[in-house]
Amino acid sequence: MIVTVTLNAALDVTYDVDEVVPHRSHRVTSVRERAGGKGVNVASVLARMGREVVATGYAGGGTGADLCADLDARGITHRFVDGGEARRTVTVVSAAHGDATVFNEPGPVVPGDAWALMVDRLGDLVRDRGAGVVVISGSLPRGLPSDACSQLVRVARAHGARAVVDVEGAALREAVTAAPEVVKPNRHELLSATGCTDVATGVALLRSIGARDVVVSDGADGVLVFPLHGRPLRAWLPAPLAGNPTGAGDALVAALATGLEAGRPWSVVARRAVAWSAAAVLQPVAGEVDPGDASDLESQVRMEETDDAVPA
Repeated sequence: MIVTVTLNAALDVTYDVDEVVPHRSHRVTSVRERAGGKGVNVASVLARMGREVVATGYAGGGTGADLCADLDARGITHRFVDGGEARRTVTVVSAAHGDATVFNEPGPVVPGDAWALMVDRLGDLVRDRGAGVVVISGSLPRGLPSDACSQLVRVARAHGARAVVDVEGAALREAVTAAPEVVKPNRHELLSATGCTDVATGVALLRSIGARDVVVSDGADGVLVFPLHGRPLRAWLPAPLAGNPTGAGDALVAALATGLEAGRPWSVVARRAVAWSAAAVLQPVAGEVDPGDASDLESQVRMEETDDAVPA
């Protein structure tokens, strides 16, 4: 079983328009609202792919109630903590170009006592439900301690679970000090967090402060896998897919979590990660994949060992 932690969960609002044109009014062709935030999207993909999952994090106020109601309607188990009024995000999807423009609200200022509740909630879920993997992903709301992510990694480990972390910036650097089993930045996040100009050097810097296996997503170019032990791998699809990329990284993380839970080799996990990520692009909203798409795409994934050796 997998637990996902979304410390800054959101109610995602998606607008479809013909084309996004700056400084113009736009006619919205359709509107969708659903529970979101990176960890929630991971939980949604896992549930859609038939995996047992529980979503936790912060989701308070009226927006949080709407978020939880959507999860209930979709049959996704959740145990959120009230950390203040949850945020909303607005994604504008352009039919003309197949891309998305996203507006993210900052989220609540979480009170100190709510952090203690979150730590206890995660420990209870891992212990009581026998979770093997904890996924910690997304932005951090204001008011949390600077070492929030590393604390949660240690809570997971103390109760026998392994951690997958998908955060950025200072939160990424702090999280790896607790040595999570897998971290998944994208190329931009890795280089920004480390100040490096190439991926292998950035991975080396993360390793120097505690990172183990590092998976770097690279958009249409697929993923680069840097195992702590073994040769780096690159996996990709031969042709990019048009669609909505907003949840692709979260679908990739869902695949990493299932691979870690099952103890699969990286050659298998990387192939699945690319396929699930690409399948998410074909869906109109984040947090969705079609199992048939994922299966078809997995057979198309190409893979090779790379020369991107991590500097000692």
